[in-house]
Amino acid sequence: MVKVLRALAHLMGWACVAIGLLHVALGNAATPGIGAAGATVDSWGRFMGAAFVGYGLAWLWAAWQRPVPARAVRWLTAVFLLGGVGRLLSLAVHGRPHGFQIALTVIELGLPPILFLLAGAEERAARTPRETAPAGG
Repeated sequence: MVKVLRALAHLMGWACVAIGLLHVALGNAATPGIGAAGATVDSWGRFMGAAFVGYGLAWLWAAWQRPVPARAVRWLTAVFLLGGVGRLLSLAVHGRPHGFQIALTVIELGLPPILFLLAGAEERAARTPRETAPAGG
């Protein structure tokens, strides 16, 4: 479970950094289905891309700690889940978005239970005394 937690934390971090940089660089063109939404949406999207880079760096910070801090994983996972809930609200208010956003919603609602389950794995492992082989044995 420890390796899975560390791998998922790294994956979350690098994916968020890459996606955020893509949004900073491409603006509206980075979002499937957005079309020519104009300068205001482009500006907002590029700003949010930078914030997403920061979110990804927070995941990477957590992944590089020994042990991976459960509290940080839970907070970062809660933010991720809140994004999925926001997409559900948008779906309810405005209808079905581009299919890519539907796929992201599934990930944002499906991955958090796994991350919450794994959050304390490395801290628990660090507290558990390891068995040692008897000397000469």
